[in-house]
Amino acid sequence: MYYIRQDRKALAFLLFVMIVCMALVVIFGNRNSTSNRVDVDGTDSTVVADGDGRIGTGQYAQHNNTPKAELFFFDPNTADSTTLLRLGLKAWQVKNIYRYREAGGIYSKPDDFAKLYGLTVGQYKALEPYIRISTNYLPASTLVTNTHKTDTSSHHSPNRGNHPKKISLDESISVNSTDTAELMRVPGIGPYYARQIIQYGKRLGGYVSVYQLNDIEGFPETAIAYFSVDTTAIVKLNVNTMSLYELKRHPYINYHQAKAITDYRRLKGSIKSLYDLHLLKDFTEEDIARLQPYVEY
Repeated sequence: MYYIRQDRKALAFLLFVMIVCMALVVIFGNRNSTSNRVDVDGTDSTVVADGDGRIGTGQYAQHNNTPKAELFFFDPNTADSTTLLRLGLKAWQVKNIYRYREAGGIYSKPDDFAKLYGLTVGQYKALEPYIRISTNYLPASTLVTNTHKTDTSSHHSPNRGNHPKKISLDESISVNSTDTAELMRVPGIGPYYARQIIQYGKRLGGYVSVYQLNDIEGFPETAIAYFSVDTTAIVKLNVNTMSLYELKRHPYINYHQAKAITDYRRLKGSIKSLYDLHLLKDFTEEDIARLQPYVEY
């Protein structure tokens, strides 16, 4: 077939374009076949070649830069970021731990760590046996609980160690004229309650009844039978001269009652009896009755 010059040029140009297109398809086709793929578990993987240089079917080389998790004992209240990352936690999980601690949060038991936002069940089950909480981060109330246990159990072994010898039921101790060492001779009374008895007695100005010991939280009622009361040394409050702040220090007078007393003095003059206050909303008959032994005019 005979083609004129212009036709031959057009055919040559088309042939050149076809060759270029085929070359591009071959080049980019090979690149796509060797590009990274993502497995179902989310890790990057790459097709690798067989020993003779051919591309193997289904053979992937994982490219995961996350270091292998290590398991060792740690305290989530003090562990730094390096330690937490070594345990296999993600950077954003470590950041959540730091934010929790900066906000004043404390892990007081291993179960608290399970509440970490984003922590999976698998991660927690793997880490839980290695969590060690320092006793410094336990609630301070455990110290009081332990002291209470010592107090209430002390009567089971009165002669053990340095414990004082306990008194018998036919003996009694005057609660207003004693010290902590003598108080600890009472069955059921240890160092904690001995201190509480002395401190509360000072705030009252002295006990007028042994049943006031029940005002102490958790006080063992069986111990009351071993006490007696001497009311000759009761310290009294002068309700006509004491300031509002001096009055409200007494356990039986709150701020509003102290203010009612000072307002009454300012408006009506000296108080001659606490029953002058019985019409005020801040005082009940019971309040006046228990205050009566502690006031003077």
